[in-house]
Amino acid sequence: MEIFLNKRAMQRLQLSVADAVEDGEIDALREDLVSVFSDDDIEEMERRIDSGDFYDFISEILDEWSGEELDELMELLETQLTDANVDLKYTALEKKDSADSNDDEEDNEDEEELVVEDDDDDD
Repeated sequence: MEIFLNKRAMQRLQLSVADAVEDGEIDALREDLVSVFSDDDIEEMERRIDSGDFYDFISEILDEWSGEELDELMELLETQLTDANVDLKYTALEKKDSADSNDDEEDNEDEEELVVEDDDDDD
């Protein structure tokens, strides 16, 4: 079985991981992680995993996770799913795709405005 998580799903998880790290709470992350998979995918994975319960499966992975980075979480998930004969593929996010990208764009706009203001002062 092969499952592919698209860029949008990965961005959602990245935001959820950032919130979990900031708040120290993983309940919302657990829910978001479960929700990126379709009901059919979850049903098939439950047939393949030892516990038979996908929610418990995700909880065990989150218990193993250091609570810091999405990459580590995805590696744990990928490893555990591989053991259940599920091939997880996902779009790796580039730095520009990070949750802070909107902040970076705003910072760049502010910097450009400052440069414009500096140029006005020189005239």
